[in-house]
Amino acid sequence: MWPILDRIFNIDLIFETSEKAIKQRQVFLKSRAIGICDIVASAKRDKIDASDLGMQQVELRPIFKILTQYPNIHTLLFTGGNSKNGPEYFFRRKAKEHQVKLNVISDVVPRIHQFEWAGRVLKTVSLTAPSGAANRAVGALADYKKMKSENPNFNTLDYRVMQYAAHF
Repeated sequence: MWPILDRIFNIDLIFETSEKAIKQRQVFLKSRAIGICDIVASAKRDKIDASDLGMQQVELRPIFKILTQYPNIHTLLFTGGNSKNGPEYFFRRKAKEHQVKLNVISDVVPRIHQFEWAGRVLKTVSLTAPSGAANRAVGALADYKKMKSENPNFNTLDYRVMQYAAHF
């Protein structure tokens, strides 16, 4: 996700594992009033990889408690969709537990829903995952194919930057 945000906001991020890089990201997020939170609080894995499907014994964060606690939140951006163990999938599970109905605003990628919680209307946007594994999904999108045919140098990162920028 950070290479995408770096291009959208021209942050000139440091890409290394260091306190300086962490601090740079924290300053950026605070300056833009952006919060980042994985909906998964913990999970077990048989194989160490980043696959959503590999997660077992998943414990989710109390997302609706967080939404109540932070009334300035108005949009949730999911970096992944509704496939098993994806962020939208888990959010839907929590929404069902809280009897929250998601209303479809747009059913094309990125999917957009609206819901009511704690006296306000919030929006969810399911962006294409920033992972390399999602490149095949991006490559299959009609929009991407059209843009790629018009500009052979256009790539899946460019597509994500364009998609994410519309919602940041």
